Amino acid sequence: MLTLKEAEGLQIGPERDFYSATPEEIKKGYTTDIYFVSAQEILHHLNLKDTIVTAEIFPRGSGVMCGVPEVLNLLSSTPVEIWSLSEGEEFSPKEVVMRIKGPYSAFGLFETPILGILAHSSGWATAARECKVAAGEKIVLCFGARHVHPAVAPVMERSAIVGGVDGAACILGAKLAGKEPGGTIPHAAILIVGDTVIAAQVFQEVIPSHYSRIILVDTFKDEAEESLRVARALGTNLEGVRLDTPEERGGVTPGLVEEVRMRLDQAGFSQVKIVVSGGLNPARIQALKDKVDIFGVGSYISGRSPIDMTMDLKEIGGEKIAKRGRLPGIIPNPRLKQIK
Repeated sequence: MLTLKEAEGLQIGPERDFYSATPEEIKKGYTTDIYFVSAQEILHHLNLKDTIVTAEIFPRGSGVMCGVPEVLNLLSSTPVEIWSLSEGEEFSPKEVVMRIKGPYSAFGLFETPILGILAHSSGWATAARECKVAAGEKIVLCFGARHVHPAVAPVMERSAIVGGVDGAACILGAKLAGKEPGGTIPHAAILIVGDTVIAAQVFQEVIPSHYSRIILVDTFKDEAEESLRVARALGTNLEGVRLDTPEERGGVTPGLVEEVRMRLDQAGFSQVKIVVSGGLNPARIQALKDKVDIFGVGSYISGRSPIDMTMDLKEIGGEKIAKRGRLPGIIPNPRLKQIK
Protein backbone atom coordinates (compact mmCIF):
# COMPACT_ATOMS: atom_id res chain seq x y z
CA MET A 1 0.00 0.00 0.00
CA LEU A 2 1.67 3.19 -1.21
CA THR A 3 -1.16 5.73 -1.55
CA LEU A 4 -3.98 7.13 0.53
CA LYS A 5 -6.32 6.29 -2.33
CA GLU A 6 -5.48 2.62 -1.87
CA ALA A 7 -6.24 2.91 1.84
CA GLU A 8 -9.56 4.60 1.15
CA GLY A 9 -10.46 1.89 -1.34
CA LEU A 10 -9.79 -0.98 1.05
CA GLN A 11 -13.08 -2.83 1.53
CA ILE A 12 -13.84 -5.30 4.33
CA GLY A 13 -16.20 -8.04 3.23
CA PRO A 14 -19.13 -9.17 5.40
CA GLU A 15 -17.91 -12.77 5.24
CA ARG A 16 -14.91 -12.02 7.46
CA ASP A 17 -15.02 -14.33 10.49
CA PHE A 18 -12.32 -12.74 12.67
CA TYR A 19 -11.03 -9.21 13.12
CA SER A 20 -7.36 -10.19 13.33
CA ALA A 21 -5.07 -9.37 10.40
CA THR A 22 -3.98 -12.14 8.07
CA PRO A 23 -0.29 -12.53 7.16
CA GLU A 24 -1.09 -11.19 3.70
CA GLU A 25 -2.74 -8.07 5.15
CA ILE A 26 0.26 -7.40 7.39
CA LYS A 27 2.67 -7.75 4.46
CA LYS A 28 0.52 -5.42 2.34
CA GLY A 29 0.77 -2.73 5.00
CA TYR A 30 -2.87 -2.83 6.11
CA THR A 31 -1.92 -2.78 9.81
CA THR A 32 0.28 0.29 9.57
CA ASP A 33 -0.62 3.76 10.83
CA ILE A 34 -2.06 5.84 8.00
CA TYR A 35 0.53 8.60 8.34
CA PHE A 36 3.23 6.26 7.07
CA VAL A 37 1.20 6.01 3.85
CA SER A 38 1.11 9.82 3.70
CA ALA A 39 4.89 9.80 4.05
CA GLN A 40 5.20 7.50 1.03
CA GLU A 41 3.09 9.86 -1.07
CA ILE A 42 5.10 12.93 -0.07
CA LEU A 43 8.45 11.27 -0.69
CA HIS A 44 7.26 9.82 -4.00
CA HIS A 45 6.14 13.27 -5.16
CA LEU A 46 9.58 14.71 -4.30
CA ASN A 47 11.39 11.72 -5.86
CA LEU A 48 12.87 10.88 -2.45
CA LYS A 49 11.14 7.59 -1.72
CA ASP A 50 14.26 5.51 -2.38
CA THR A 51 16.56 7.64 -0.22
CA ILE A 52 18.97 5.36 1.64
CA VAL A 53 18.43 5.72 5.38
CA THR A 54 19.55 3.99 8.55
CA ALA A 55 16.98 3.47 11.30
CA GLU A 56 17.61 2.29 14.85
CA ILE A 57 15.14 0.72 17.27
CA PHE A 58 15.49 1.05 21.03
CA PRO A 59 13.28 0.04 24.01
CA ARG A 60 12.01 2.25 26.81
CA GLY A 61 12.73 -0.42 29.43
CA SER A 62 14.83 -3.52 30.00
CA GLY A 63 13.70 -6.93 28.84
CA VAL A 64 14.21 -9.99 26.67
CA MET A 65 14.45 -9.62 22.88
CA CYS A 66 11.72 -11.47 21.03
CA GLY A 67 10.00 -11.24 17.65
CA VAL A 68 13.13 -11.05 15.49
CA PRO A 69 12.13 -13.90 13.10
CA GLU A 70 8.78 -12.24 12.37
CA VAL A 71 10.45 -8.91 11.57
CA LEU A 72 12.91 -10.73 9.33
CA ASN A 73 10.04 -12.51 7.56
CA LEU A 74 8.17 -9.23 7.12
CA LEU A 75 11.17 -7.63 5.42
CA SER A 76 12.52 -10.75 3.71
CA SER A 77 11.72 -9.56 0.17
CA THR A 78 13.00 -6.01 0.67
CA PRO A 79 16.49 -4.68 -0.26
CA VAL A 80 17.46 -3.78 3.31
CA GLU A 81 20.23 -4.79 5.68
CA ILE A 82 19.30 -5.69 9.26
CA TRP A 83 21.40 -5.96 12.41
CA SER A 84 19.77 -7.22 15.59
CA LEU A 85 20.17 -8.69 19.03
CA SER A 86 19.49 -12.40 19.01
CA GLU A 87 16.15 -13.88 20.00
CA GLY A 88 16.19 -14.41 23.77
CA GLU A 89 18.99 -11.92 24.55
CA GLU A 90 18.42 -9.46 27.36
CA PHE A 91 18.56 -5.73 26.66
CA SER A 92 18.83 -2.52 28.68
CA PRO A 93 16.70 0.63 28.46
CA LYS A 94 17.49 2.68 25.33
CA GLU A 95 19.98 0.11 24.05
CA VAL A 96 19.86 -0.21 20.26
CA VAL A 97 18.28 -3.62 19.71
CA MET A 98 17.88 -3.48 15.91
CA ARG A 99 19.27 -1.43 13.02
CA ILE A 100 17.79 -1.33 9.51
CA LYS A 101 19.49 0.22 6.47
CA GLY A 102 18.09 0.60 2.99
CA PRO A 103 15.69 2.60 0.81
CA TYR A 104 13.09 4.21 3.06
CA SER A 105 10.31 3.04 0.73
CA ALA A 106 11.37 -0.57 1.38
CA PHE A 107 10.57 -0.55 5.08
CA GLY A 108 9.14 2.79 6.21
CA LEU A 109 5.57 1.60 5.66
CA PHE A 110 6.17 -1.22 8.14
CA GLU A 111 7.34 0.81 11.14
CA THR A 112 4.06 0.18 12.97
CA PRO A 113 4.02 -3.64 12.67
CA ILE A 114 7.78 -3.93 13.27
CA LEU A 115 7.55 -2.04 16.56
CA GLY A 116 4.38 -3.90 17.54
CA ILE A 117 5.95 -7.29 16.91
CA LEU A 118 9.02 -6.48 19.00
CA ALA A 119 7.16 -4.63 21.76
CA HIS A 120 4.57 -7.25 22.57
CA SER A 121 6.74 -10.32 21.99
CA SER A 122 9.52 -8.89 24.14
CA GLY A 123 7.05 -8.03 26.92
CA TRP A 124 5.75 -11.59 27.07
CA ALA A 125 9.25 -13.06 26.89
CA THR A 126 10.39 -10.80 29.71
CA ALA A 127 7.55 -11.86 32.03
CA ALA A 128 8.31 -15.49 31.26
CA ARG A 129 12.00 -14.98 32.06
CA GLU A 130 11.06 -13.50 35.44
CA CYS A 131 8.96 -16.57 36.27
CA LYS A 132 11.66 -18.99 35.20
CA VAL A 133 14.31 -17.16 37.24
CA ALA A 134 12.03 -17.36 40.29
CA ALA A 135 11.43 -21.08 39.75
CA GLY A 136 15.10 -21.96 39.33
CA GLU A 137 15.45 -25.55 38.16
CA LYS A 138 11.73 -26.26 38.57
CA ILE A 139 9.58 -26.57 35.43
CA VAL A 140 7.45 -23.63 34.30
CA LEU A 141 4.67 -23.96 31.72
CA CYS A 142 2.72 -21.14 30.09
CA PHE A 143 -1.06 -21.43 30.45
CA GLY A 144 -1.89 -17.92 29.23
CA ALA A 145 -3.69 -18.50 25.93
CA ARG A 146 -7.15 -18.09 27.46
CA HIS A 147 -6.33 -14.53 28.50
CA VAL A 148 -5.58 -13.14 25.03
CA HIS A 149 -7.20 -13.03 21.60
CA PRO A 150 -6.72 -16.39 19.83
CA ALA A 151 -5.00 -14.66 16.92
CA VAL A 152 -2.08 -13.71 19.16
CA ALA A 153 -2.19 -16.61 21.64
CA PRO A 154 0.41 -18.63 19.67
CA VAL A 155 2.68 -15.57 19.46
CA MET A 156 2.39 -15.05 23.22
CA GLU A 157 3.13 -18.66 24.16
CA ARG A 158 6.01 -18.95 21.70
CA SER A 159 7.41 -15.72 23.19
CA ALA A 160 7.12 -17.24 26.67
CA ILE A 161 9.22 -20.20 25.56
CA VAL A 162 11.79 -17.82 24.05
CA GLY A 163 11.80 -16.11 27.45
CA GLY A 164 12.75 -19.35 29.14
CA VAL A 165 9.68 -21.30 30.24
CA ASP A 166 9.81 -25.01 29.56
CA GLY A 167 6.61 -25.44 27.60
CA ALA A 168 3.15 -24.16 26.74
CA ALA A 169 -0.39 -25.48 26.64
CA CYS A 170 -1.49 -23.74 23.42
CA ILE A 171 -1.07 -26.28 20.62
CA LEU A 172 0.10 -23.89 17.92
CA GLY A 173 2.19 -21.78 20.29
CA ALA A 174 4.15 -24.78 21.51
CA LYS A 175 4.69 -26.19 18.03
CA LEU A 176 5.91 -22.83 16.70
CA ALA A 177 8.63 -23.06 19.37
CA GLY A 178 9.51 -26.62 18.37
CA LYS A 179 7.83 -28.26 21.35
CA GLU A 180 4.79 -30.42 22.00
CA PRO A 181 1.97 -28.78 24.00
CA GLY A 182 1.75 -29.67 27.70
CA GLY A 183 -1.40 -30.32 29.71
CA THR A 184 -3.60 -33.16 30.83
CA ILE A 185 -7.23 -32.77 31.90
CA PRO A 186 -9.53 -29.79 32.75
CA HIS A 187 -11.99 -29.32 35.58
CA ALA A 188 -14.83 -29.55 33.05
CA ALA A 189 -14.17 -33.22 32.31
CA ILE A 190 -13.97 -34.11 36.02
CA LEU A 191 -17.18 -32.20 36.77
CA ILE A 192 -19.04 -34.00 33.99
CA VAL A 193 -17.71 -37.42 35.04
CA GLY A 194 -18.68 -36.62 38.63
CA ASP A 195 -15.69 -38.16 40.40
CA THR A 196 -11.98 -37.35 40.17
CA VAL A 197 -10.85 -40.94 40.62
CA ILE A 198 -13.11 -42.25 37.86
CA ALA A 199 -11.89 -39.50 35.52
CA ALA A 200 -8.29 -40.36 36.41
CA GLN A 201 -8.84 -44.05 35.77
CA VAL A 202 -10.40 -43.40 32.37
CA PHE A 203 -7.55 -41.01 31.57
CA GLN A 204 -5.12 -43.80 32.34
CA GLU A 205 -7.09 -46.19 30.16
CA VAL A 206 -7.75 -44.15 27.01
CA ILE A 207 -5.07 -41.43 26.78
CA PRO A 208 -1.78 -42.44 25.07
CA SER A 209 0.97 -43.26 27.52
CA HIS A 210 3.29 -40.44 26.41
CA TYR A 211 0.88 -37.89 27.91
CA SER A 212 1.78 -37.12 31.52
CA ARG A 213 -0.51 -38.62 34.16
CA ILE A 214 -1.11 -35.41 36.11
CA ILE A 215 -4.56 -35.12 37.67
CA LEU A 216 -6.39 -32.11 39.12
CA VAL A 217 -7.27 -32.72 42.76
CA ASP A 218 -9.19 -29.58 43.80
CA THR A 219 -12.52 -30.17 42.03
CA PHE A 220 -14.68 -31.93 44.63
CA LYS A 221 -12.81 -32.77 47.82
CA ASP A 222 -10.01 -31.59 50.08
CA GLU A 223 -6.84 -31.48 48.00
CA ALA A 224 -4.82 -33.76 50.29
CA GLU A 225 -7.65 -36.31 50.50
CA GLU A 226 -8.19 -36.28 46.74
CA SER A 227 -4.47 -36.63 46.09
CA LEU A 228 -4.37 -39.82 48.15
CA ARG A 229 -7.51 -41.21 46.46
CA VAL A 230 -6.03 -40.68 43.01
CA ALA A 231 -2.60 -42.00 44.03
CA ARG A 232 -4.11 -45.19 45.41
CA ALA A 233 -6.19 -45.68 42.27
CA LEU A 234 -3.39 -45.11 39.73
CA GLY A 235 -0.44 -46.31 41.79
CA THR A 236 2.91 -45.93 40.06
CA ASN A 237 1.19 -44.64 36.91
CA LEU A 238 0.39 -41.35 38.62
CA GLU A 239 3.07 -38.79 37.78
CA GLY A 240 1.65 -35.78 39.53
CA VAL A 241 -1.29 -33.99 41.11
CA ARG A 242 -2.24 -30.45 40.19
CA LEU A 243 -3.48 -27.86 42.66
CA ASP A 244 -5.51 -25.03 41.14
CA THR A 245 -7.47 -23.99 44.22
CA PRO A 246 -9.46 -20.80 43.46
CA GLU A 247 -9.11 -17.56 45.38
CA GLU A 248 -12.60 -18.13 46.81
CA ARG A 249 -11.08 -20.93 48.88
CA GLY A 250 -7.81 -19.19 49.66
CA GLY A 251 -5.83 -20.22 46.59
CA VAL A 252 -2.78 -22.44 46.68
CA THR A 253 -0.76 -21.66 49.80
CA PRO A 254 2.60 -22.96 51.02
CA GLY A 255 0.78 -24.67 53.88
CA LEU A 256 -1.58 -26.51 51.52
CA VAL A 257 1.29 -27.66 49.31
CA GLU A 258 3.25 -28.80 52.35
CA GLU A 259 0.31 -30.87 53.63
CA VAL A 260 -0.28 -32.54 50.27
CA ARG A 261 3.43 -33.32 49.94
CA MET A 262 3.66 -34.77 53.44
CA ARG A 263 0.56 -36.93 53.12
CA LEU A 264 1.69 -38.33 49.77
CA ASP A 265 5.14 -39.10 51.20
CA GLN A 266 3.71 -40.75 54.30
CA ALA A 267 1.47 -42.96 52.13
CA GLY A 268 4.42 -44.09 50.02
CA PHE A 269 3.80 -41.88 46.98
CA SER A 270 6.93 -39.75 47.09
CA GLN A 271 7.33 -40.13 43.30
CA VAL A 272 4.18 -38.08 42.71
CA LYS A 273 5.03 -34.55 41.65
CA ILE A 274 3.08 -31.49 42.72
CA VAL A 275 1.93 -29.10 40.02
CA VAL A 276 0.54 -25.68 40.93
CA SER A 277 -1.37 -23.14 38.85
CA GLY A 278 -3.71 -20.22 39.36
CA GLY A 279 -2.70 -16.57 39.79
CA LEU A 280 1.02 -17.27 39.96
CA ASN A 281 3.69 -14.59 39.73
CA PRO A 282 7.42 -14.60 40.52
CA ALA A 283 6.87 -13.81 44.21
CA ARG A 284 4.38 -16.65 44.66
CA ILE A 285 6.58 -19.02 42.69
CA GLN A 286 9.51 -18.13 44.96
CA ALA A 287 7.40 -18.82 48.05
CA LEU A 288 6.24 -22.23 46.76
CA LYS A 289 9.20 -23.60 44.86
CA ASP A 290 10.71 -25.67 47.70
CA LYS A 291 7.66 -27.99 47.66
CA VAL A 292 6.44 -27.63 44.07
CA ASP A 293 7.81 -29.41 41.00
CA ILE A 294 5.94 -27.72 38.13
CA PHE A 295 4.34 -24.27 37.83
CA GLY A 296 1.62 -23.32 35.35
CA VAL A 297 1.63 -19.55 34.79
CA GLY A 298 -1.09 -17.72 32.87
CA SER A 299 -2.08 -14.11 33.30
CA TYR A 300 1.27 -12.90 34.69
CA ILE A 301 2.80 -13.67 31.29
CA SER A 302 -0.14 -13.01 28.99
CA GLY A 303 -1.08 -9.77 30.75
CA ARG A 304 2.36 -8.21 30.58
CA SER A 305 2.35 -4.80 28.91
CA PRO A 306 4.39 -4.39 25.74
CA ILE A 307 7.85 -2.89 26.14
CA ASP A 308 7.64 0.38 24.22
CA MET A 309 9.90 0.39 21.18
CA THR A 310 10.92 3.48 19.20
CA MET A 311 12.35 3.69 15.68
CA ASP A 312 14.52 6.72 14.82
CA LEU A 313 16.18 7.64 11.54
CA LYS A 314 19.86 8.24 12.33
CA GLU A 315 21.39 8.58 8.86
CA ILE A 316 19.99 9.90 5.60
CA GLY A 317 22.09 9.49 2.47
CA GLY A 318 25.08 8.73 4.66
CA GLU A 319 24.74 11.94 6.66
CA LYS A 320 24.21 11.80 10.42
CA ILE A 321 20.87 13.14 11.55
CA ALA A 322 18.31 12.86 14.35
CA LYS A 323 15.21 14.58 15.68
CA ARG A 324 15.71 17.05 18.52
CA GLY A 325 16.53 15.29 21.78
CA ARG A 326 18.24 12.34 20.07
CA LEU A 327 21.90 11.92 19.15
CA PRO A 328 22.59 12.04 15.40
CA GLY A 329 24.34 9.12 13.75
CA ILE A 330 24.24 5.44 14.54
CA ILE A 331 24.91 4.38 18.11
CA PRO A 332 27.47 1.54 18.17
CA ASN A 333 26.37 -1.70 19.80
CA PRO A 334 28.84 -4.57 19.34
CA ARG A 335 26.15 -7.04 20.41
CA LEU A 336 24.20 -6.49 17.18
CA LYS A 337 24.63 -9.21 14.55
CA GLN A 338 23.79 -8.82 10.89
CA ILE A 339 20.85 -11.10 10.06
CA LYS A 340 20.02 -9.83 6.57
